[in-house]
Amino acid sequence: MSPAHPTPSRPPSPRAVAPDHGPAGAPAPVAGAGAPATAGAPAGADPRPATPTPVGRIPVIELSPVVEGGRWPAKAVTGEPVPVRATVFREGHDAVAATAVLIAPDGTEHSRVTMDEVDPGLDHMEGWVVPDREGDWSFRVEGWSHPYGTWLHDAPIKVGAGVDVELMLTEGALLLERAAGRPELPEDARTVLTDAVTGLRDAGRPAEARLAAGTSPEVREVLAAHPVREYVTRSATYPLRVDRPMALYGSWYEFFPRSEGAHFDPERGGWVSGTLRTAAERLPAIAEMGFDVVYLTPVHPIGTTNRKGRNNTLEAQPGDPGSPYGIGSADGGHDAIHPELGTFADFDAFVARAHELGMEVALDIALQASPDHPWVTEHPEWFTRRADGTIAYAENPPKKYQDIYPLNFDNDPEGIYHAVRDMLQVWIDHGVTAFRVDNPHTKPLDFWERILADVRSSHPDVVFLSEAFTRPAMMRTLAAIGFHQSYTYFTWRTTKEEVAEYLDEVSNETSHVMRPSFWPTTHDILTPYMQTGGAAAFAIRAVLAATGSPTWGIYSGYELVENVARPGAEEQIDNEKYEFKPRDWSRAQDFGIAGLLTTLNRTRRHHPALQQLRGLTVHPTSDDATVCFSRHLPAHLSPTGHADTVVVVLNLDPFITRDGTVELDLAALGIPEPESGADDTPVMAAHDELSGETYFWGRRPYVRLDPHTTCAHVLTVRPL
Repeated sequence: MSPAHPTPSRPPSPRAVAPDHGPAGAPAPVAGAGAPATAGAPAGADPRPATPTPVGRIPVIELSPVVEGGRWPAKAVTGEPVPVRATVFREGHDAVAATAVLIAPDGTEHSRVTMDEVDPGLDHMEGWVVPDREGDWSFRVEGWSHPYGTWLHDAPIKVGAGVDVELMLTEGALLLERAAGRPELPEDARTVLTDAVTGLRDAGRPAEARLAAGTSPEVREVLAAHPVREYVTRSATYPLRVDRPMALYGSWYEFFPRSEGAHFDPERGGWVSGTLRTAAERLPAIAEMGFDVVYLTPVHPIGTTNRKGRNNTLEAQPGDPGSPYGIGSADGGHDAIHPELGTFADFDAFVARAHELGMEVALDIALQASPDHPWVTEHPEWFTRRADGTIAYAENPPKKYQDIYPLNFDNDPEGIYHAVRDMLQVWIDHGVTAFRVDNPHTKPLDFWERILADVRSSHPDVVFLSEAFTRPAMMRTLAAIGFHQSYTYFTWRTTKEEVAEYLDEVSNETSHVMRPSFWPTTHDILTPYMQTGGAAAFAIRAVLAATGSPTWGIYSGYELVENVARPGAEEQIDNEKYEFKPRDWSRAQDFGIAGLLTTLNRTRRHHPALQQLRGLTVHPTSDDATVCFSRHLPAHLSPTGHADTVVVVLNLDPFITRDGTVELDLAALGIPEPESGADDTPVMAAHDELSGETYFWGRRPYVRLDPHTTCAHVLTVRPL
């Protein structure tokens, strides 16, 4: 995946550079140009060069972001700063440099930046590029000999020691004359260099003054923007897939539409399902909390054979609605709507209302069937037969799902493919722009690679979220082959060490391939931490999810602190999967969670740093339950043109107040070091988005956080 060298915690300042020319204005020789990897190659195609790429005059190796040698594209979204990294070196002691080149979908060169050296002594280079539209982009790195860098290193040493003084000054003058003679150089830059040549050749001045003429900040600035590049060696070209921003950033709200408006009818002696029309009445409150995406669990007809009862019991009682994941009945399958929810006209009205409120609609896709699904009779070959002739139901020992038949993709993969692709198109045509895919890791990867590419070719705006809580290799490969976003292990990371390590992993190590979605709970998951921590736990995890990942989500009822588990299980009792669950939303303000969610989403929208995955730094704290991390977006990479820095300090203990000091890395925050160097010298104003208070902090601030009143600081930071 990523190269082995460490990832910097913050983006350095890139320098835009003009195309190079070699000595005397001639095009610089290009060595080792590799064949480009083909962005968007068909499934199964090998985009690697047909023959090994020559090492070239200036070796360029260990490029990133690269997924499996360029087999699949790395991920980005429009306007997202992307760090391009490589190891660049040469024989001997002459200086080398590198340029990151970003190539637009039409094959033209979009931009190039000179890369900065990171991890000094290890030859690691880094430059940040920013794609500005969707499509299949690519990038390469050009390594080159840096004659001015070599002279800039050697000349001060020799002149200072009185060795070969005149020779070094003459060599500098000749180099700058050559640089100034390039025809494409702007006139103001040419003037700077010719003036420097005059100073270097002025034998009537002291050697130190002559040297200063060739090493002045003005000369360095010109040659940073217009470097003299020799023996340019190009790497192979690697793919970069750029999607719309929602593929990286958004706030999701999940709910079961049948519960909204559901009620018990005493005259009928049974429950009446909510509908898509009554569910739409909930949308304004969701929008008011600042959510971008409304995610609906399956809305399809539900089977009756082996229907589960309340709390996952094996026998349903009269009136039990069954699990929406037991899909299919005589009323239809995945391309139909449960009659109790309404019609496609009702669904269209729901989508339209969401759009009016500034939200998109996501739909849960579970590729499985109830025993009553039309597929079971029409295509029995799509399912697995056991030795006794019965169809195998789903199992994940010790869990059993007798109401669900998994699909078997081995007998008729083409038939299943076309049925699923047609089904997705139905929902896309009715305004669904995102799909949360249930258990994709239990289906073949070649199926997903093909269908994701197919949908993208005609509907590139459609986003797929992978719900795969499984082994890391499977999770990352699902992301590599086309899933835009991924559920993560965040839900189970609760200690300071676990949280810090995981934030660093998803923000740095895997950011080029797996874009995380953080969920404190789901309709399937209620961790022991959430069961026992009360409202404080819900507040803590909301802050951590909303600031730790650009995409996060909550499951309906979070505002009411629903935390009672079914005995022996990590899921809620009276689970909404098996029964109607109308809620008294008038109580939502009693817990303070709804207000917190609103503040968090508003803060996310106002801070571009929180809309990025990279740029995260974990800062040490003295307390073992207090975690601190920051997100920094420098001005030159920010869409506003201004630096944006957010610091989060969070008490992970939902029971007691914690206090201690934070060791802030000022450079990671874009804060200059204080002249005095004292830890208590105020160097920043830190405005808390949660409380409205402003603090004046040095590098080692003291914090005290009560989980029941102030579980966290979410601070906008600016230098004093």
